[in-house]
Amino acid sequence: MSGDVSELARRLAREAEAVCRHYLPNGKRAGRYWVVGDVHNTPGRSLFVRLQESSKGRAGKWTDAATGEYGDLLDIIRESLALRDFREVAEEARRFLKLPHSEEQLLPRPVRPVVPAGSQEAARRLFAISGPIKGTLVETYLQRRGISQIHHGGSLRFHPRCYYRPDEHLPTETWPAMIGSVTDLEGRITGVHRTWLDPHGFDRVRLGKAPIDTPRRAMGDLLGNAVRFGVVDHVLAAGEGIETMLSLRYVLPTLPMTAALSANHLSAMLLPSGLRRPTGRDMLRQHRSSATMPCSNCCRSALCTSRARASRTTSPTRRSGSASPSGGSAARERRLLDSKPSRRNCSRRNSASFQSHIQSCAVVVVEGAIGTSMHMEPPPCSLLG
Repeated sequence: MSGDVSELARRLAREAEAVCRHYLPNGKRAGRYWVVGDVHNTPGRSLFVRLQESSKGRAGKWTDAATGEYGDLLDIIRESLALRDFREVAEEARRFLKLPHSEEQLLPRPVRPVVPAGSQEAARRLFAISGPIKGTLVETYLQRRGISQIHHGGSLRFHPRCYYRPDEHLPTETWPAMIGSVTDLEGRITGVHRTWLDPHGFDRVRLGKAPIDTPRRAMGDLLGNAVRFGVVDHVLAAGEGIETMLSLRYVLPTLPMTAALSANHLSAMLLPSGLRRPTGRDMLRQHRSSATMPCSNCCRSALCTSRARASRTTSPTRRSGSASPSGGSAARERRLLDSKPSRRNCSRRNSASFQSHIQSCAVVVVEGAIGTSMHMEPPPCSLLG
């Protein structure tokens, strides 16, 4: 099979310009290259297909300067025609080259089970085909958000062309995306959270997210589950947004944390059985004696969890029909980006005080979006409220 594929690729390379004219008609020849927007035949000048073999490489090889993707003419056929099965790609290449049908076509094809869109299996497949975030747009996005050290523990991945469909009546788009794995208490992936990113850079309006209506969406089984950072022992910090918890984990990299993705899911999140369970009287005494870190500012302990959930879910400032499960509006994030906490507050609410405070709690619920901390080392906990 591999020999047949290599032979098809070589035959297509000898007809590289004819292949491009047939499958990428919106492009044009520019010297020794065929220039077009992308592999989906979008008009533009981002993708270059080498038409003749040279010292730079073989004919038929292509590179997309906008996304960093590359491949050969078989990939062009697959992407331009939206083919999923490689047998279909090979058969289309043979049809273009006027070659006889493969003998494998006479064999019965295995029936691949259809995975419903938005299901747990679809979420697992999306996470499996995504790659590490190091050196990608995800790492750049989080660093521009002030999270210079990303302690995600393998829960985040990057997909360069993640599907996005505005609604059922509009065509599917592709954008680079940060993929977060949603897991249950046993570590099984039950869903994923997608944050589509702007490939053209970071701005203070969208904060690096793609210019689409809902740049954050989740799929799969979310109820009771969360995006988890670290292995839970006795103490757990829980919050809504991925960026919120990664900012806190930048200050406390060894503290286990979870992002429930919304206030409602935070209230329904299942807690591990191994968490320490202090009595309500002990926790109340601890909170009353903590003059430098009141729980109403930076965290809510297990004692205050029910009150925190009620206040977040019934807040008049939160739109009930919000499509984003991420926790915190873009306007509130921009206000936090523009805020400049005083040195007095920064020194009072430092990471050591916060860490000492939460060690007396079984669960710490962190509220609010995180602002930038690029000018502070480490970032003050006053930005965590």
